[in-house]
Amino acid sequence: MTFVSKCAVLLSAAMTLMSAGASAATPDANFQLAPAIKAQAAAKTKPTFVVSYHDPALSVAAPMRKGVGLAAKELNVNAVFTGPVGGGAEKQVAELENWITKGVDGIAVSSSSTDALAPVINKAIAAGIPVVTFNTDNPASHRLSFVGQDLAYSGVVMGDTLVKHMGQKGKVLVFTVDAAAEWSKDREKGLRQSLAKYPNIAIVGLVNTSNEPQQIYAAIENAMLAHQDVTGIVSLDCCSFPAIGQYLQRNGLAGKIPVVGSDLLPQTKDLIKGGALTATISQNPQRQGHDAVVVLNQIFTGAKMPDSHTDTGVQVIDRASVDQHAAE
Repeated sequence: MTFVSKCAVLLSAAMTLMSAGASAATPDANFQLAPAIKAQAAAKTKPTFVVSYHDPALSVAAPMRKGVGLAAKELNVNAVFTGPVGGGAEKQVAELENWITKGVDGIAVSSSSTDALAPVINKAIAAGIPVVTFNTDNPASHRLSFVGQDLAYSGVVMGDTLVKHMGQKGKVLVFTVDAAAEWSKDREKGLRQSLAKYPNIAIVGLVNTSNEPQQIYAAIENAMLAHQDVTGIVSLDCCSFPAIGQYLQRNGLAGKIPVVGSDLLPQTKDLIKGGALTATISQNPQRQGHDAVVVLNQIFTGAKMPDSHTDTGVQVIDRASVDQHAAE
């Protein structure tokens, strides 16, 4: 399967890339900048911010890195985009410990593991180093803000987009690589909220594909054989989505069943252009990287404390608009 190689790399992100909503965390209401950082801000010294993504080797990291660079130029700050290549919570924790020791002026984190990263985030906060999360929240930590997508709302948009193409009646299959993950449950909740407005639409199955590419395809194949009268499909994640398109393509169903999913991987973009997939809901990763730096700079300069959630919004990308967007 042509999607296997890239999707295998992305699966760790699929399970962590969209954690629980921002409101679940408890920001430190008494946070104060460390005296050394305050002094730098007062002297208008150029700050250094670290933006740690849980695996910068992933293709979705490229637009994030670009956003970080754009914000650094706009604001005249130093912003380092980093993270453990290949992923790994232990490596990310060790890297962040090193940055805390060096004494940076702010940290943005996309956590590879909520439980593993929360203590080091809290350590930085306690030391007076501002920490925000981006792309992936860390609800167990005292981070000051989350910069990313409202996941439940993205599920609503998925449902609304499906109805636009499918109509107000039909049978829907839903796929996810991890049905128990908070990000998946949040999106599923929003999707069900949207489809509940239409009494003639039924979700006939929530298929947990697991996180192995070959198992993803097998789960799709089995579900489609069991529900041959399905009239709409939703993928809640980045990796089952292109696999669905490839299944439809191989079985003469491309363009016959509307399919809505998440993110714009290179395979996804090609399948939307070819008509096998209908539309995707992008997380706007470039804006996530950009706004993470903006929020850190707001804290550093003392201009304002951020809201608990900086919503980077949703983008609906379909065949008519897909060429206007770079693959993520």
